[in-house]
Amino acid sequence: MNNSIQKIGVIGLGAMGMGIAQSLVRAGIPTYGFDLNVKACEQFKQIGAMGVADSAVQWGQELDILLLVVVNGVQIEHILFGGEKPLVKQLKAGTIVVLHSTVSAEQARDFASRLHEYHIKMLDAPISGGSLKAAQGQLTIMVSGSSELFDRLRSIFDVIAEHLYYIGSEIGQGSIVKMIHQLLAGVHIAVAAESMAFAAKAGIALDLMYDIVTHAAGNSWMFENRVPHILSGDYTPRSSVDVFVKDLGIVLDAGRTMKFPLPMAATAHQMFLAASNEGLGQWNDSAVIKTFKGITLP
Repeated sequence: MNNSIQKIGVIGLGAMGMGIAQSLVRAGIPTYGFDLNVKACEQFKQIGAMGVADSAVQWGQELDILLLVVVNGVQIEHILFGGEKPLVKQLKAGTIVVLHSTVSAEQARDFASRLHEYHIKMLDAPISGGSLKAAQGQLTIMVSGSSELFDRLRSIFDVIAEHLYYIGSEIGQGSIVKMIHQLLAGVHIAVAAESMAFAAKAGIALDLMYDIVTHAAGNSWMFENRVPHILSGDYTPRSSVDVFVKDLGIVLDAGRTMKFPLPMAATAHQMFLAASNEGLGQWNDSAVIKTFKGITLP
């Protein structure tokens, strides 16, 4: 199959989806963008989209591959199977749907099974790396599903990813790997917030604390990436508190199903829930530090 003439649709032009769409356009791949946000559609049109709209329904028969980069399973359900004109009925047989969103393994398997009824193929391919890596075509992608399908789409994945992993043939395995990754990410953000809050309480200059940790053994990627938000007092949401309410919720649901204890994930989840409860759900996830009282932050 000649990937250079395949038409790709990207549903969800948020921070990650826009970066993916940009990378595809840069590679000369005919790319369509879909989002309810008119500004995002207009921005992608200026970048070089073949077409933009608030829904992929009108382009269903044109698209060969559909990348879903939306927030959660509820949105995927609505996009594919909801409304008077479900997208799944507009797509041609043989279309490949790639699920880049973070969902549970059970959800991924359910979507694949229902798409199969319409002769539509699916890969479970969650992503990591953030908006900057997305824009640079340097994401990490964890793919599960048919190995033959993976091989067919490898050249597409290579355009948007720096690190590409094939987890296995069973749909849902990619989502499990992403879920375990999100356990680490969420706990690292929560403990970064806790440590900096503790430093503030102790009267240690936070920029000094940041400098020391990032040159010592206690550092983590999340500490290095998120603490600057705290230092600048800028909680613009590239990834929000509510993302980790959702993702750590998925982790804990899986733990319950497997009867496996996840004490660190549970504690971090409670911290993000507390932040969301205080009205910080749409703030940057580093705003979890604001749940600590009796301290002064920049």
